[in-house]
Amino acid sequence: MSHAAQIPSPPAATPDRPGRDRLWHPRGVLCAVCTSRARGFGWFDPGKPRGRRAYRWFCSMQCQAAFTLKARKGPNMVDITEEEHMAILASLKAVARQMEKYGWDTRLCDLTEVQVLWLIETTVTEFREAMAVIAADGEEIPF
Repeated sequence: MSHAAQIPSPPAATPDRPGRDRLWHPRGVLCAVCTSRARGFGWFDPGKPRGRRAYRWFCSMQCQAAFTLKARKGPNMVDITEEEHMAILASLKAVARQMEKYGWDTRLCDLTEVQVLWLIETTVTEFREAMAVIAADGEEIPF
């Protein structure tokens, strides 16, 4: 009589989980609120069947809570809010300082790749920081 242990077979795959080793969190997804890299905080619509659910991923619990609050209010407006306009103006100051160094007569196509990337990164970073300051000062999350 053999006493060899039997290895249990893996569970059967379901349509939304094609393999046993699939990780729940998709890699390379951006946060649905601030567009930074998502870090495992998620949301899905439980009212829809598994194959048709809308999934959203977030970088933090703060962004997840902001999305939830916004989703409860209903569809968002296309127009730029006053807070976003203020954040855009705040980000322009940093970009303008750098453009002074490049020269205002310089066309965008004449800048190097590094210079253009610096302008974009600075603009996005300054905008996010300004929105965070506005959110900290206000009662409601502005984005």
